[in-house]
Amino acid sequence: MRTATFNFRIDENLKKQAESIFDDMGMNMTTAFTIFTKAVVRSGKIPFEIAVDPFWKTEYQDYLARQYTEYKAGGVELVVKTIEELEAMEND
Repeated sequence: MRTATFNFRIDENLKKQAESIFDDMGMNMTTAFTIFTKAVVRSGKIPFEIAVDPFWKTEYQDYLARQYTEYKAGGVELVVKTIEELEAMEND
């Protein structure tokens, strides 16, 4: 089997973290990427779910910014409850 060279850019810190984990598993980045690529070819899809975290959606960030601005202006009352109070509310 002929091999091919594949170059790609990745955040340096992320690369170091991944290499450390792969090293603990007894493999290098090339082996890990090969395993990933074979799983993609075998299944015809990314072998894990890729989803947007709703927290980072623009609409939600805009909502949070508006709420924070309103809070800073004194337009939002801060409600503080203890765990016991929250549990009591849940049981009602």
